[in-house]
Amino acid sequence: MFAKINSLGLFGLNAFAVEAETDISKGQPLFEIIGLPDLVVKESRERIKSAMRSSDIAFPVARVTVNLAPADTKKCGSVHDLAVLVSIIKAMGIINCNLDDSCFIGEVSLSGAVRRINGVLPMTILAHQKGFKSIYVPADNAFEASVCDGIDVYGVSSVNQLLCHLYGKEHIAKQKRYMPEYSFGENFPDFCDVKGQYNAKHALEVAAAGGHNALLIGSPGCGKSMLAKRVPSILPKMTFEESIQTTNIYSISGLTDSEKPLVTVRPFRAPHHTISSAGLAGGGAVPHPGEISLAHNGVLFLDELAEFDRRTLEILRQPIEDRQVTISRVSGTFTYPCSIMLIGAMNPCPCGFFGHPKHKCTCTKSAMSKYLAKISGPMLDRFDLHIEVAPVEFESLSSSSNEECSAAIRERVQKAREIQNRRFKNLDISCNAEIPPSKINEFCEMDSQAVQTIKTIFDRLGLSVRAYDRILKVARTIADIEGKEIIGRNHIVQASQFRTLDRKYWQNI
Repeated sequence: MFAKINSLGLFGLNAFAVEAETDISKGQPLFEIIGLPDLVVKESRERIKSAMRSSDIAFPVARVTVNLAPADTKKCGSVHDLAVLVSIIKAMGIINCNLDDSCFIGEVSLSGAVRRINGVLPMTILAHQKGFKSIYVPADNAFEASVCDGIDVYGVSSVNQLLCHLYGKEHIAKQKRYMPEYSFGENFPDFCDVKGQYNAKHALEVAAAGGHNALLIGSPGCGKSMLAKRVPSILPKMTFEESIQTTNIYSISGLTDSEKPLVTVRPFRAPHHTISSAGLAGGGAVPHPGEISLAHNGVLFLDELAEFDRRTLEILRQPIEDRQVTISRVSGTFTYPCSIMLIGAMNPCPCGFFGHPKHKCTCTKSAMSKYLAKISGPMLDRFDLHIEVAPVEFESLSSSSNEECSAAIRERVQKAREIQNRRFKNLDISCNAEIPPSKINEFCEMDSQAVQTIKTIFDRLGLSVRAYDRILKVARTIADIEGKEIIGRNHIVQASQFRTLDRKYWQNI
């Protein structure tokens, strides 16, 4: 007796089709699963046997061979349990319905319950692309799977419930499609709480409008972290495509919310400075997404930047440029997206008071050099904006005047992003920060005064090519905020003022 049931698997972020083929033949009783299964898949034999007993189905006293095709692709996890169980029951002749247009994924417990799994959304999307009409998933994952339109989703809570459905005795209701409500980062702190710091606020507005990386540097207590944690409140709404991309990453990481399965607010990740390289970039025997991928389409905030291990920080250099991270292991090569807005915050020296108007710095030159050397020149170049956060004056702190709220700033940011969306309509570019070097001259058109100004700045400051490109991109964003099509001299001057910290703090190390 032979039966075949469709299933799905995951390789990193990529789903792939799997066929659970079951052959039941005469011979010594044996239950074998082949097709490059890992240990978790092999252990499913005991889960399936027990689940069948709990459902009053006697496991066949025969030679049972299950092949997970394609046989040359590694199968990982418990996602295939349900498909294997259904294929065995179908091979036994207990069910006779046509299941060629259906997929089955889910973990089966010893009691016959169907448990939640990770990565349901990317697998459901693939099932739809492959032309399957329906997919059976754990009940706890049904809401997440319903994000995908065009395929019937059935949430299964137990093997008994599924069998009753397939028998035609008691139908499982189709899961209603989840319709997300997109919102801004209203749950994040508001900029109106920040007294003074008008230059830093303006700089972060520019960063948010163009998706630029920003480095905040200043003495302890001046408000660096306070400012950074309010950036999500001024970011534009996520598009549906961005939500799907980010949710896929959260899905395979097991971080989706069962009630709100689609990520509709731009993520904000703030790992501690003791994080490992694998935790930041992703890793493991079967690599999982790291913090830079979990922040995809959102913000990655690295507080106390100089306290991070230098080797850990250097790992970020290539992913920031490529907007994806590739991890190679014996099991294969995994690529995860990481289109992020990187915000760093640090003190200017170990004691934190270098350049402070009232507190004297007690650091030796060697201690300061060692501290700042943790941030390499190439890494510093990856920050489009260098923002010096000055101590707050008493007059600003005690002022009763109302500060500008995030909603007002966000409105200007949204308008700038709309200009960029029209500019990059037919290109794989979402914001100014993503403009490739080959398109700089096309999208960053300058008037004659601006050209002369950027030439003078380049010659006097000895900028790298990367720094030159980033000044132009930032100038492009400043012009967009002002509604200007051509970059002017004042836009170049403003953008260049955000490239001064490397000369102030790093010139002597």
